[in-house]
Amino acid sequence: MVRVFASVGDVAASVGETIGPGPWRVVDQARVDAFAAATDDRQWIHVDPVRAAAGPFGATVAHGYLTLSLLPSLMKELYVVEGARMAVNYGLNRVRFPSPLRVGAAIRARVEIASVDPVEGGVQLVMKATVDADTGPKPVCVAESVSRLYAQRGKP
Repeated sequence: MVRVFASVGDVAASVGETIGPGPWRVVDQARVDAFAAATDDRQWIHVDPVRAAAGPFGATVAHGYLTLSLLPSLMKELYVVEGARMAVNYGLNRVRFPSPLRVGAAIRARVEIASVDPVEGGVQLVMKATVDADTGPKPVCVAESVSRLYAQRGKP
């Protein structure tokens, strides 16, 4: 279920809240191959299923940066801020890939609202995001996502 915040101010009042997990999404070989082509990272552990089957993970694995790049869409499935006129990706504080993401696995995210600090016209929001796979107990990505939410004119 999507968490709906009525305003940017409502987000600020929710520090410490955990949202999610969201729905499962399969990461297939076609997506991994497309990411490899887009980034020129065609290492065999990502794109050669036959060779990867005999490798350290027993199958191809998704690029860590692919998993990270899915965060915005995974988080979009978790919450919406109705009182925001714009949200801007401001960066990342910390990123780790504790476990490999095997191709064909399903992933989902959950987030904790770590901090909300005022900036001109809105707030800076830090979300601790955890991406889990259906293949094991360890997360495949843990990252602090930093974004800026700008309130609609005349609203907090």
